[in-house]
Amino acid sequence: MSEMIDKIECLGRKTHETVWRIGHFVCFFYQSLMYHDKKFFSQFKYSLVQQGTHSLGLIVLSAAFIGMVLALQGYVILARFGAEQALGQLIAMSMIRELGPVMCSLFFIGRSCSTITAELALMRITMQIDSLEVIGVNPLARLIAPRLWAVLFVAPLLISVFISVAILGGSLVSISVLGVDYGAFWSNIATTVHFYDDIVKSLLKGLIFFFNAVAVAIYQGYFVAPQVEAVAKATTRTVVLSSALTLALDYILTSFTVN
Repeated sequence: MSEMIDKIECLGRKTHETVWRIGHFVCFFYQSLMYHDKKFFSQFKYSLVQQGTHSLGLIVLSAAFIGMVLALQGYVILARFGAEQALGQLIAMSMIRELGPVMCSLFFIGRSCSTITAELALMRITMQIDSLEVIGVNPLARLIAPRLWAVLFVAPLLISVFISVAILGGSLVSISVLGVDYGAFWSNIATTVHFYDDIVKSLLKGLIFFFNAVAVAIYQGYFVAPQVEAVAKATTRTVVLSSALTLALDYILTSFTVN
């Protein structure tokens, strides 16, 4: 009987801790978005470079090869049914609806979110964040708010670049290597892709992925334990949690948006 009571107490303790963490997470970022600092725009520009410019090379390179591979694999499948001319539709719809926002988010997590966590964690360990509080500077306004607002601008741009480069890479292989007709490739894309149902929903879904990833990265770095080895653990947790949440959110959002 006592063993059962201990298990129930343990379950209740973990449930209480989980609910508290979720509430603290939401309140922390709600307050952060409301704060502004006199150096907000300088930090905002720094965050745009950190999240956008530094991720651009990886995004372009990976998107090009993903589009090329998708063209090769898609052609093999469509050729079995004599539908090779629909290869453009396959590449465009796959990239716009699913692969674009999901893969771009995962690459962004590995490149930028890990950097954000490591940077904030080192600032916490070296007491730079505490120093800001001592001199009367709000760390949420100086460090957190610019990074959160920056991702709202960076996400649609990176996703658009990723999808565009992937489709161009796929078209290069499809037309030049596989012999798909140029006009059929692009006309099928133009007639199949819809602005709101496909492009807008894709960008909104990707924006949610990116914001969630940056939020996790900031939270893990800002509240890191004051130990040197905690930086590596926080960075690893950021990548793992953000990637898992991205895939889970993808299923949830897709289940609501697909008809």
